[in-house]
Amino acid sequence: MSRVMSLRLQDSQIERLNRAARRLGRTPSETAAILLEEALRQREFAFIEFRDSPVGRQAYLQGTRLTVWQIEWLARVYGRDVDRVAEHLSLPPVQVAAALHYAEAYPQEVEDAINDNEWAADNIQRLIPGIEIYRVGEVST
Repeated sequence: MSRVMSLRLQDSQIERLNRAARRLGRTPSETAAILLEEALRQREFAFIEFRDSPVGRQAYLQGTRLTVWQIEWLARVYGRDVDRVAEHLSLPPVQVAAALHYAEAYPQEVEDAINDNEWAADNIQRLIPGIEIYRVGEVST
């Protein structure tokens, strides 16, 4: 269920919202709702922030270049052992745990990102003709 809510914005905020909406390819109203949702999530989950990426807005672990879905994917490799994931990434366990809490709260968002990444990996040669692929060993568990 959604409801209409009125907000009083300053002219400079409206200009910035319109600019963000153009970049996202959304209406100002949709963009405001997206940004509000992201801000609320950031308040609810420590160490989580949202950034633009080539595939759209994504949840990242603050202070890193890692998305939440990447940490969740690695956690699955390590049997969801937070300490082992943290050691692998050279991060404090509390940060890894924060990313996994977010992933648990928004499982469909994270699962969709993992699936999209797997699809791209399976189709990379079709997506980028002539690319040379080098395989690196599996993550040791």
